[in-house]
Amino acid sequence: MIDWVEKATRHLFFTGKGGVGKTSLACAVALALADRGKKVLLVSTDPASNLDEVLGQKLASTPTMIPEAPRLFALNIDPEEAARAYREKAISPYRGKLPEAILRSMEEQLSGACTTEIAAFDEFSRLMGDPATTAEFDHVVFDTAPTGHTLRLLTLPKAWTGFLDSNTNGTSCLGPLSGLERQRMLYGATVAGLADATQTTLILVSRAEKSSLGEAERTSGELAALGINNQRLILNGIFQARRRDDATAVALEKWGKEAMGNFSGLLSRMPVTEVSLRPYNVIGIQKLRALLQHPEVPALKEETQAAPLERPAFESLRGLVESLAESKRGVIMTMGKGGVGKTTIAGTIAIELARRGFNVRLSTTDPAAHVAAVDAAAVPGLRVSRIDPAIEIRAYAQHVMNTVGKDLDPDARALLEEDLRSPCTEEIAVFRAFARTVAEGEKGFVILDTAPTGHTLLLLDATEAYHRDVLRLASNAPEEVRELLPRLRNGDFTKVLIVTLAEPTPVHEAARLQEDLRRAQIEPYAWIINQTFTDSASRDPLLLVRAKGEAPFIQEVSAKYARRAVLVPWVSGEPVGPEGVLRVLKKPPADVCPRTQRDHATP
Repeated sequence: MIDWVEKATRHLFFTGKGGVGKTSLACAVALALADRGKKVLLVSTDPASNLDEVLGQKLASTPTMIPEAPRLFALNIDPEEAARAYREKAISPYRGKLPEAILRSMEEQLSGACTTEIAAFDEFSRLMGDPATTAEFDHVVFDTAPTGHTLRLLTLPKAWTGFLDSNTNGTSCLGPLSGLERQRMLYGATVAGLADATQTTLILVSRAEKSSLGEAERTSGELAALGINNQRLILNGIFQARRRDDATAVALEKWGKEAMGNFSGLLSRMPVTEVSLRPYNVIGIQKLRALLQHPEVPALKEETQAAPLERPAFESLRGLVESLAESKRGVIMTMGKGGVGKTTIAGTIAIELARRGFNVRLSTTDPAAHVAAVDAAAVPGLRVSRIDPAIEIRAYAQHVMNTVGKDLDPDARALLEEDLRSPCTEEIAVFRAFARTVAEGEKGFVILDTAPTGHTLLLLDATEAYHRDVLRLASNAPEEVRELLPRLRNGDFTKVLIVTLAEPTPVHEAARLQEDLRRAQIEPYAWIINQTFTDSASRDPLLLVRAKGEAPFIQEVSAKYARRAVLVPWVSGEPVGPEGVLRVLKKPPADVCPRTQRDHATP
């Protein structure tokens, strides 16, 4: 049992880079508290929550008891459901009083990602800032979205209260401010609760990896700037080689130790808990209990090297790049759950296309961007950038004031400036930057490393909402905005690569992502199963068990989901810099065939 769980504060926030094990650890700590007699509410704020799968229980937006742990309750904040409820609350007073055409217009205006964000935030504030809502629970544990999205969530209370303080005209991009004004006390309580060390602990979860620890360090500083100083760190997946003659195992252990050595300052300034790598996927109550009850993995009997697994042959990543190069231009987007290696795959493809003589821009929609780790100066023809919300907001606000506001009188300009200070402005500014970046694919290759699944789907939802507005209003929107959705739906121009690991949660989240993309009339180009131990040739007992556990999910991707599939083996050393990133191209899987097409994949 982790000793600090005994003295846990009422509110616990788990955050960190995608794929570091936030959900597993949040569930394990919530379960440990419940097992010790506490009544616990576990809440996911992630738009792409996988609490259901980890707990083995179908959840809703209201607390659901976990049968194997009767004192543990869990819920998902469903952004779409919250947005529907928010729209209905805003519009219902006018039903029967205003014409249907006006009501439909109001619904359309409240269908964007901004409404989704504020609605989900309302739900979060209710759970965090209103003691009566969770009075029956001893602890509330928040399993949050990957870091960038979480920091946005945690800054919203101050952003909205600041906007309410400065707004004098009584309106906002969400309509009359009277409803938001009623939330002022709730938002204030949320801000106070987040910063109160006697109520709240922020638990940073990381792997022993440079990129993961780097994000934890940046997040720690940003949280401190928000007044959230009660922090602790969990280092998850610590690996110790059990055979010193096993090159893969020794490299994996060395990689972790070097990463921790590089961040000794971070590790020394806050409490740190280490959790060892498990040979199995942490799914279900029994394995969640074992995650904290047994800090050391029991010794495993070495398994004999199994014969090559019977599985379909997979295309190599190099072969996929060759096929992508044939189009000579366009947009390539990597998508998937946080932590599956989207950035590495995007960087590898960008560098290889640039080395073939193409002009390439590598960019990202992720608020916690990591593409800057790719050194563009070392690769002629490659430009690296990111969509920075702060820069885009300033540029968009200046554009509006120079166009819409240039002929307004001083009072009207003041009102327009006030409205542009709304947090909703970020959605519009980032969306326009996204459209502008996609348009660059007409003149060369644009490689877009997208944010984790939930955040990316909100961006695509905004794309559809804006496209409907453009068609409805026949506005003079920029050409890149008008053409964004048609470009994304054009399979010859935009190629979506779904990246996953050979594990249950990443595979099943990727399958749901594919369904959502198809509903938006966007057909994925290929699936990439990243960082597999299946072909690593390791004889380490723990890694052998993990490799064996990958087989069913590799088969599931091939048989059920992917029309075109790529297998990328695990490589030693972190993929940092051009040569580090390109390691993933230098070790093809054991069975490689050209351009596998899966005609039997789900249509």
